[in-house]
Amino acid sequence: MRLQPLELAVAREVQSVPVELFGLGTVEAHVVARFGFKQAGTLVDLAADHGDVVATGAVLARIDSREQRARTMKSSSGVASAEAAVLVAQAAASRSGVVHAQRQQTNQRRQALLARGTISVEQAEEAQLTEATAKADLTVGEAEVVAARARLEDAKAQHALEDAVLSQHELRAPFAGVVIARAKELGAVAGAGETIFTLVDPATYWILAYLDEARTGAIALGQSAKVRLRSQPGREFSGRVVRIGLEADRVNEERRVYVTCENCPANGYVLGEQAEVVIRTGEMERVTLVPEVAIDGLTHGRGSVWIIADGKLVRRELGFGRRTLDGRHEVLDLPTGERIVVERHPRMVEGRAATAGVRR
Repeated sequence: MRLQPLELAVAREVQSVPVELFGLGTVEAHVVARFGFKQAGTLVDLAADHGDVVATGAVLARIDSREQRARTMKSSSGVASAEAAVLVAQAAASRSGVVHAQRQQTNQRRQALLARGTISVEQAEEAQLTEATAKADLTVGEAEVVAARARLEDAKAQHALEDAVLSQHELRAPFAGVVIARAKELGAVAGAGETIFTLVDPATYWILAYLDEARTGAIALGQSAKVRLRSQPGREFSGRVVRIGLEADRVNEERRVYVTCENCPANGYVLGEQAEVVIRTGEMERVTLVPEVAIDGLTHGRGSVWIIADGKLVRRELGFGRRTLDGRHEVLDLPTGERIVVERHPRMVEGRAATAGVRR
């Protein structure tokens, strides 16, 4: 008995089909800082809170600085004392210089008198010894000046250190941004290095998306993207790829891709919010597409499909290329005149008569 030919849906050629990649991610920021005091202390002033916009260098908080201020004042007094010691040493060295010059002249006169036999040798030797002593005193005085200047530099360095520590009792904004979190309240004790504020530069928000590394071969910087925020599921925003991670997740086999949102509302970002990203990596101008469910054993771009050739069903292995977001694959090597079956039918057997039915 001759079987009735099966009427089966087949793939058709389509035009201008976008190639897109889907990824899930979160809202992050390129410039975000969690910071606190370098010194431990009690919070005595808080000048910023959640949602505040702050300028670069703005004072956000202060801790009790009375003890450190006293140390700074003491070091300032040390600088003044060292400066006075330098003046004293310079005066002493100047006096020693005058004495040495006077003793040198006296010695020269005595030596001249000795040559004429006017004075004794003992008197000449005494004048020479006096000059040598005055010269030694001058050398000591000059050394005292050097030592006093060194002590002054040490005092200044100590004062600079104490002043730097005092400045660490004020917490300033490292850059202009928005305060998105404050972890302490007035009167609390802040530990050294403990986070007090979290500050974000709102101009650097972006979406960190995770994409299957098996499908990211065509991704490139500058490609357009569509973004959906979980808090606004009914709206679609435009974006662009600005960074592609150079290290994939070894467990999940995903790549990190960063996408900026070009028209997202300025106040619509929530750090850590889930987001969906669809990146357009290209376009297929004229192509035949086959649903993945119609391909058996798809591995490394090869798989088996049912073909209608010369009015009969045939199993054939074909090559497949790019994949659309809805799970259809580009056919690479379909012979002319043959049609690929895109539906499953329980009575399909090789060699059975078949005709192309509704195309999709």
